[in-house]
Amino acid sequence: MAGHSQFKNIMHRKGRQDAVRSKMFSKLAREITVAAKMGAPDPAMNPRLRLAIQNAKSQSMPKDNIQRAVNKASGGDSENYEEVRYEGYGPGGVAVIVEALTDNRNRTASTVRAAFTKSGGALGETGSVGFMFDRVGEIIYAPEAGDADAIMEAAIMAGAEDVTSSEDEHVIICAFEDIGEVSNALEEALGEAQSIKAIWKPQTSAPVDEDKAQSVLKLIATLDDDDDVQNVYANFEVSDEVMAKLSA
Repeated sequence: MAGHSQFKNIMHRKGRQDAVRSKMFSKLAREITVAAKMGAPDPAMNPRLRLAIQNAKSQSMPKDNIQRAVNKASGGDSENYEEVRYEGYGPGGVAVIVEALTDNRNRTASTVRAAFTKSGGALGETGSVGFMFDRVGEIIYAPEAGDADAIMEAAIMAGAEDVTSSEDEHVIICAFEDIGEVSNALEEALGEAQSIKAIWKPQTSAPVDEDKAQSVLKLIATLDDDDDVQNVYANFEVSDEVMAKLSA
């Protein structure tokens, strides 16, 4: 198991579900507002907004919250958010990509740089690690959606590129430009997904020991807790033995 999924699983097992859920709703709302402001407020006419709403629904975000986020885009007092991507190396040479939506680029850059520096890593220029990742669509289903064979069959029929099944989830990968088409086909076959979004998928993984894994997870947690940060991706990988210790 590697990267961001690793982080999510460990944090959930440590009992932070409520705090994580509240912050997740806030970040989903911000993405919806930005998507609605950048294009039409109608998801049928705005692919980015459609994906943002689809993902919010898959995370059980209340309809009222979703509508408020859409309405906020047309309000005169809505913030002007800017999309920024930061790249750098964390502990153990782990490559890290940080996606942010911010109304103050200087504030966010300072916070992100401080997190990297404190962890023993270093923030680099845009593109410094991006070439080590692929921009793809990620669709996640709960284990009860079906067995591995059924999920694989549905994914192939939907036009997905890869499927990884575990006891925790089914992760389906598709081309970035095919997210909408593939997710719609999967919904018809399997029902609503747990999560639908565009991600940065590592091309290769960097193995880390327990000490480095703890440092990387601390860096990701620090970044993820920042209100301006939407997503964090890293190419680290830990063994099952280390994973068990970190989850304890």
